[in-house]
Amino acid sequence: MLELLTSGRESPAHDGRWPARARRCNVRPKRLPILVSRLAMTTSNTNAQALEAGRYATVNGMRMYYEVHGTGEPLLLIHGGGSTIQTSFGRLMPLLARSRRAIAVELQAHGHTSDRDAEESFAQDADDVAELLRQLDVPRADILGFSNGGSTALQIAIRHPGRVRKLIAISAIYRRDGMQPWFWDFLANASFDDMPQLYKDAFLRINPDEAALVTMHDKDRARMLGFTDWKASDIEGIQAPALIVGSDRDVVRPEHAMEMARLLPNGRFAVLPGGHGEFFGEAMSPHPESRMPALFAAIVDEFLAANEGPAHKLP
Repeated sequence: MLELLTSGRESPAHDGRWPARARRCNVRPKRLPILVSRLAMTTSNTNAQALEAGRYATVNGMRMYYEVHGTGEPLLLIHGGGSTIQTSFGRLMPLLARSRRAIAVELQAHGHTSDRDAEESFAQDADDVAELLRQLDVPRADILGFSNGGSTALQIAIRHPGRVRKLIAISAIYRRDGMQPWFWDFLANASFDDMPQLYKDAFLRINPDEAALVTMHDKDRARMLGFTDWKASDIEGIQAPALIVGSDRDVVRPEHAMEMARLLPNGRFAVLPGGHGEFFGEAMSPHPESRMPALFAAIVDEFLAANEGPAHKLP
């Protein structure tokens, strides 16, 4: 979501001024050169790890890339919009892989995964992930998704409930009003130039075809511009124990995350400090030395290891 429109160019939709809420979400343009250099410093290590762990599967007409790290119970990770495995989970995944078999995917047109002659949708992404799990002979997995990946995780639980043991959705939405009020006008006036260079560079290191990068951006943007509200009954129908996570300075309203958790038959809710993805060390995080990713990994471990009692809704 936010990954598509937080570049160094100011937004003409706001008279040359970034919305105050966008600034609070840690998307200030001046941070980008520092963040890009920090990402570059870790590129050689992460690329070497990916070469060892990376694999492909033919899934619904495309060549889908995934990585497997660690051993134990399967935990599937789904990145955010405009992102790759490493930009979303480069810091978090090694922490989770200490105790679990972390299976991280790249969705249609993202990173290593090929595109196909079809628009993106959360439903299709969910079907793609479910098919990959079938091919990997993983009957059920814990699912963790961030941003657009969080909405995809919700769709997996809706469309393929038998594949989901537990669900963690970070910065996910199921209604348009889940976003901060300024988001939709900002997105409508955004272009490829507004995509942060950090994400462009991460894509092009994997796939040097700039036309493919533009296509990925445009499909991600079109998906969000065309987003329509999901039925509350779809969320209420998710039976898997679920943890809905928000940030206090996110582009997704924390109130929306709470509302979603209350709809779930067995929903839990957490709000952590920071901007979009900051608390688990997403690539745009302004504090790369923060201990918050380790704290969040511990929260994930505790939630996934807990024996759930009878299903209940939040009051």
